[in-house]
Amino acid sequence: MSGNERTTVHVMRHGEVANPEGVLYGRLPDFHLSDLGRRMADRVAETLADRDVVHVVASPLERAQETAEPVAKARGVAVATDARLIEAANVFEGKTFGIGDGALRRPANWRHLRNPFRPSWGEPYVDQAVRMKGALDAARDAALGHEALCVSHQLPIWVLRSWVERRRLWHDPRNRQCTLASLTSFTYEGDRIVSVAYTEPALDLVPRHLRAGARPVKGAKGFGA
Repeated sequence: MSGNERTTVHVMRHGEVANPEGVLYGRLPDFHLSDLGRRMADRVAETLADRDVVHVVASPLERAQETAEPVAKARGVAVATDARLIEAANVFEGKTFGIGDGALRRPANWRHLRNPFRPSWGEPYVDQAVRMKGALDAARDAALGHEALCVSHQLPIWVLRSWVERRRLWHDPRNRQCTLASLTSFTYEGDRIVSVAYTEPALDLVPRHLRAGARPVKGAKGFGA
């Protein structure tokens, strides 16, 4: 690999999902994009139309594959699949999650909340960071000297960014800067990440109550991981 080859990997959160029951769908199959989610995916494809995207890869879950399709079609490439981009495992998947009307009203579930720093209810943050960084590096290798698109899910994307920016991995979910159909873009020089950028190409399509409530996050620094 050239020591100064410049490559950008855009990591995209999927579009809105059809989920009328409001469950935590996690890794469950058969959760697809809503009509609005498909519009979000199309918008991102339009945004990336003039970019040098040569590789498109997605989580194996349907909503991620469907989000990747418009960009792949526009670029004339197939959607590759990388299992490392999958949603984080969560013991509450398939359930509604709330104090009065969801999983939290059952004392048997409270034990899963004992350690928010790991977290005790699902896949450890460090495990998410390691697999996502592996997928990111693989996409970099596939698009060396050009650009790639990876489609994944909110929590793994946020954990990846926090890992790269050397911030703590445990966090308040309300402060994630990763709204629907957003792009977190990692630019490499050779095998070193030199910058991270965040954009929201479909923000005007995102219902206000689903927009990220994150405070601005300082830019990446101290790279070399």
